[in-house]
Amino acid sequence: QVQLVESGGDLVQAGGSLRLSCAASGTIFSIGTMAWYRQAPGKQRELVATIARFGTTNYTASVKGRFTISRDNAKKTMYLQMSDLKPEDTATYICNADFFDGQFRRTNYWGQGTQVTVSA
Repeated sequence: QVQLVESGGDLVQAGGSLRLSCAASGTIFSIGTMAWYRQAPGKQRELVATIARFGTTNYTASVKGRFTISRDNAKKTMYLQMSDLKPEDTATYICNADFFDGQFRRTNYWGQGTQVTVSA
């Protein structure tokens, strides 16, 4: 069974940095596009950044220049390096990815999330 597990969330002061990780495990032939979402209290889930199989990235405007998404395909792990954190970045950060089995059938999975809290 495929699992996505996030880690790295913490309480940090404004201006600080954190690196989030999302590790995939289980029977996986390959991983397609991966993405970080976030959800703050009282708000809808927001797409933060995406990274395609071979590295093409996209970011929501509010994090451009501050966040960097990356992946290590050999380790089946995705990262989100967050710098100059602001209180408005406070949210549960959730990993999402497309997985392919040996018959090239695609399934989308979500992690359980990791909490990032930025204090003023």
